[in-house]
Amino acid sequence: MSPLRLQGFIFIALALTATVFSLLLAPMAAPYEWLLAFGLIVLLGVPHGALDPLFAQALLKLNSRTAWLGFVALYLLLAAWVVVLWWYLPLVFLIVFLAVSILHFSGDLAAGATFSERLVYGGAVVVLPALWHAAELTRLFSQLVGLSAAVPVVAALQFVALPWLLALLLLVLRSCRRDGLLAMEIMAVGSLTLTATPLLCFAIYFCTMHSPRHILRTQLYAGVAPRRMALVAVLPLLAVLVLSVLGWYLLPPSSTDERMLKLLFVTLAALTLPHMVLVERVRFSGWQRPAVASSMPP
Repeated sequence: MSPLRLQGFIFIALALTATVFSLLLAPMAAPYEWLLAFGLIVLLGVPHGALDPLFAQALLKLNSRTAWLGFVALYLLLAAWVVVLWWYLPLVFLIVFLAVSILHFSGDLAAGATFSERLVYGGAVVVLPALWHAAELTRLFSQLVGLSAAVPVVAALQFVALPWLLALLLLVLRSCRRDGLLAMEIMAVGSLTLTATPLLCFAIYFCTMHSPRHILRTQLYAGVAPRRMALVAVLPLLAVLVLSVLGWYLLPPSSTDERMLKLLFVTLAALTLPHMVLVERVRFSGWQRPAVASSMPP
């Protein structure tokens, strides 16, 4: 069995387990849910983006210190632009962040899927929590961008949630004819988004589907050993840690939960834009690797 298919089975098992617990047990107390989600995302979710130097090396042919410094400067500039957008135009920030997340998550679906199928799959993670968890979603979005921006966005998600669910069910039925594992993956995404609380749903999907699948594809694309990938990721992860600590102290005073939410999701949004500029080019090429430069950052 290929590593990607094994990872798919693991995600299905964890998603269905979370579904059962969500149906049988009361929601986790907010502080514990936050600690669990924050820990999962930081330890298992964020590191996949730290592999971007591998894509930069292959796509941009960065072979000198000056070239790498220019790449890092542009990467940070794009990330800073997202933070500025959140600060001054929170409604636009939220809409763009959700739209970009749908596009990015659509890439997790197995090769051979059409654009519409990918759109339905990627959008399920963002749209379907609004079907039965609209109040909780409104609370989370309000902490991130304010109530006036959160309410119309959640209302729009509620409006399209039921048609989106029907489209996802049709996608499951179509996928059964091609690949049973693919159909089970899509079904697991649907059950997770409908039953788990929005924060827990995102953490489980992000950390057990999106991040590990990206890491596995990166290893296949770059052709490097896991130890090499870990070494490549160390410096970007340290940089994110330093910037996050700085961001924590620069955020306006508020409750711990709200500050953690803002720090976590604004950081994710800021890193997603430059990350996608690199990764989506590879995905749309079918993960075909160009001639790779021979040196990593000095």
